Amino acid sequence: MRIATWNVNSVRARLQRVADWITEWEPDLLCMQETKVVDAEFPREAFESLGYGVEVFGQKTYNGVAMAFRKEPSAIFRGFPDDLRDADRRLIGGIFGDLRVINVYAPNGTQLGTERFTQKLEWFRRLRSFLEASAMPADPVLICGDFNVVPEDRDVYDPELWRGRLLFTEDEHQALDHLMDWGLIDAFRLRTPEAGHYSWWDYRAGMFHKGQGLRIDLILVTNALVRRTKSVVIDRNARKGPKPSDHAPVIIDL
Repeated sequence: MRIATWNVNSVRARLQRVADWITEWEPDLLCMQETKVVDAEFPREAFESLGYGVEVFGQKTYNGVAMAFRKEPSAIFRGFPDDLRDADRRLIGGIFGDLRVINVYAPNGTQLGTERFTQKLEWFRRLRSFLEASAMPADPVLICGDFNVVPEDRDVYDPELWRGRLLFTEDEHQALDHLMDWGLIDAFRLRTPEAGHYSWWDYRAGMFHKGQGLRIDLILVTNALVRRTKSVVIDRNARKGPKPSDHAPVIIDL
């Protein structure tokens, strides 16, 4: 089974790029973040024409998550159970055979010391609580998406420059570590220990061409999926060309 995660940075603005990528990579499941469109206006037909069903959880202009799949899931869930009606649309998941997949778009946090940064840390605690209430660490669980946290020094082009800045603070590391302590493993690092692999590059100052990126798009798996993991790669080529997303897809083959 091939599962991909991709912050598409507006599914309508990148629709042709996403469709072309699907045709090339043929994922069984594509988890998208930052779709930036209300559910009624999501371009379903483009995915259906490629043989995919779609489940969406979106909002206007900001946030939004979606899943495009070849085989229908047996269940779909959206958001945290205690979300308010106007909460940001940041989580969608489904059951695919024996596999529980959770697709997330973590808050950015905006600026250190602000209410939004505090809310980001709380969001990670809520995700951990959601896991505790809905699954067991022994289950085959996969969580993927844009986590807006750089896990380690080897995941940023200049650790000392970034240390203490948004996306690379001790508070954010602790929040991600607490989530992973539930029983999750960074799938990309199972076979790729070296530094220099990134999934996001700022549009400005030629950061992509300079190789100055961050790895913030993650696929986390429980131990039950470690032995089923064949490969995990970042498709850097998807960041090239006209009007790209600032993120590259991450792909796991099970």
